[in-house]
Amino acid sequence: MTGTLLLVATPIGNLGELSPRAIEALASADVIACEDTRRTGRLLEHAGVAKPKLLVVNDHTEAAATRTVLAALDDDLIVVVVTDAGMPGISDPGERLVRAAVSAGHRVSVVAGPSAAIAALVVSGLPTGRFVFEGFMPRKGSGRTARLAVLAQEPRTIVLYEAPHRVAATVADLASALGPNRQIVMVRELTKLHEEVWRGGLGDALDHLHLIAPRGEYVLVVAGAPEAPPPTDEDIEHALRAHLTAGTDRKSAVAEVARELRVPKRVVYDASLRLSP
Repeated sequence: MTGTLLLVATPIGNLGELSPRAIEALASADVIACEDTRRTGRLLEHAGVAKPKLLVVNDHTEAAATRTVLAALDDDLIVVVVTDAGMPGISDPGERLVRAAVSAGHRVSVVAGPSAAIAALVVSGLPTGRFVFEGFMPRKGSGRTARLAVLAQEPRTIVLYEAPHRVAATVADLASALGPNRQIVMVRELTKLHEEVWRGGLGDALDHLHLIAPRGEYVLVVAGAPEAPPPTDEDIEHALRAHLTAGTDRKSAVAEVARELRVPKRVVYDASLRLSP
């Protein structure tokens, strides 16, 4: 491979997760873009790989580092991208590098491997057929409030990341917005010696966090919103009356109620015929 940006997944805890193909990719690199040179250096030492040039790419340096990476790719070098743990670009540096490399016409490839979000999802016991990855919540303000409102209505299983010093506050906000009985699985230290998977309601999760000193990065897997029961004939007629009383003509009222209640227009039209003239 020449002039290639190669995303390499690294262990989320247990170093035994480092695959032979990942080791081969690390050994082939002319440059390794990483978050922490010390941590990546220890990984390379474990893999028996001689250190190539290490380029720090984090939230503060990614913009400047992108120019360096593109220059290396222009010189037909192999640039490997790793993060401290897991798959690059998932709530970690890498996304901007990929976008820039693709725009510049360079080859981008991946060495698949560990991902904390997927690992937590599959051990959670919650539905995995459809899920949404939310990464880190906005820390405060209207952005956080808006996100919580969306999650309260989200029917798919929700996967979140959170730091140990903020996890209690996030669980408290989730309990307030989604209700204390919504199921959550809190996962930390996956694949490590002190792996922990806690299951229960959001209210009980907050009590649990208050009894311990949270350590390690958390993955929060939250059950989706239960499916709302279909509207009854009474619900449809009540909505129609509200629109008609407000002065909406019958045809428009039928269309509006069908849209609001997500029922076929024919059903709403039949209900409109049952109403008193």
